[in-house]
Amino acid sequence: MVAAGHPLSDIARRLQLDRKTVRRYRDTSLDHLLSSARDRRHEQLDAFKPYLQQQYAAGVTSGLTLFQRIRERGFRGGYSTLTAYLRTLQAGTAPPAPGEIPSPRRITAWIMRNRNGLSAEEIEQLDQVRLACPDIARTCDLARVFTGLARDRRGHLLADWIRQAEHSGLIPVAKFAAFLRQDLDAVTAGLTLEWSSGIVEGHVNRVKTIKRAMYGRASFRLLRIRILSRP
Repeated sequence: MVAAGHPLSDIARRLQLDRKTVRRYRDTSLDHLLSSARDRRHEQLDAFKPYLQQQYAAGVTSGLTLFQRIRERGFRGGYSTLTAYLRTLQAGTAPPAPGEIPSPRRITAWIMRNRNGLSAEEIEQLDQVRLACPDIARTCDLARVFTGLARDRRGHLLADWIRQAEHSGLIPVAKFAAFLRQDLDAVTAGLTLEWSSGIVEGHVNRVKTIKRAMYGRASFRLLRIRILSRP
């Protein structure tokens, strides 16, 4: 379609693909695309290699059985990918599988929770992640400090935190700090004063609930009466 002169947007619309995907296929050689696809196919199995080695050592050597078990655990690759790896296990040439890598969601949960609320195993895993990745260590420290500002209403320290975040070298954290700086007075007040818009938001939610419950049944007058008559 590119050779025939079709515009990028036309190709994306006809194939129901994103424009970025079409551009990548247009600008990348076929050999490189095939090589990347093979690499991604094998990378899908990496997370399951510790489990496969454990099962193989326990005597479970059937490819179909192992394939079914890792499918139940979330594997979405093909059977041929598994059999290629099983051949290395049979030959004894498979390298030792790395330890389980926690997902970003799990790491985020460990960072956002109070350290006293983590189990000993979670604390150990978080410390290992911090040692393996200095960026996560800095992010963890900044997140913990900001959480303390919010929970303990120490808004007077917000400006110092923003400066540290902007000079941390962590782009997502720096962007968040710059966003806070745009409305510094309001954010400082929110982290200092005991008042908030929570009550107002609660009433807005109540009004919307009543409105949806009587959608299309009556007039604004009845809606007003129902809102005023309910505490």
